[in-house]
Amino acid sequence: MLLSPLLEKLIEALRCLPGVGPKTAQRMALQLLERNRENGKKLADILHVAMQQIAHCASCRNFSESDLCRLCSSANRDPALLCILENPIDLFAVEQMGSYRGRYFILMGHLSPLDGIGPEDLGIKQLSAQLAMGTVQEVILATNPTVEGEATAHYISGLIKHHHRHIKITRIAHGVPLGGELEYIDSGTLAHAFAGREII
Repeated sequence: MLLSPLLEKLIEALRCLPGVGPKTAQRMALQLLERNRENGKKLADILHVAMQQIAHCASCRNFSESDLCRLCSSANRDPALLCILENPIDLFAVEQMGSYRGRYFILMGHLSPLDGIGPEDLGIKQLSAQLAMGTVQEVILATNPTVEGEATAHYISGLIKHHHRHIKITRIAHGVPLGGELEYIDSGTLAHAFAGREII
């Protein structure tokens, strides 16, 4: 079936979304055109405004429409605690937990020399400048438990130990999930859990 050039462009544009292949993009485009034109127009409008107005928070680097995001401008957050995350989606996960009341710093990725991502791409200078202000007493490294995430945590930890010795550095625990059964845990996760065991 030959599609109109504009429809082909719409399908191709929708493919930029994660997990959206050619068939899914085609279904989305046809759904919007056949049954949902009003919502399609609303989506186009809000997407245009979001691309124009959403930038990065000057403090934590999360997405924000103002210089400081709501979390960084809140007086209810503890400035002595700083949680370092790889991506904004990780912030949503930590906030859903409901018990962390500190501030954040989002790297927007992890160290990956093969992909050409170095410390300057992760805002390390900005992080170092924040730590130099002297309000942070503990840094919680909450990068993902991947090879790249661990390398990033190790790099940041070394940087803090070298330049900001007064700051306590902690790493989130990894291992057996609550309610998990050992027979279903992979050997790498189990080894990590055994290495990080605690006295009770």
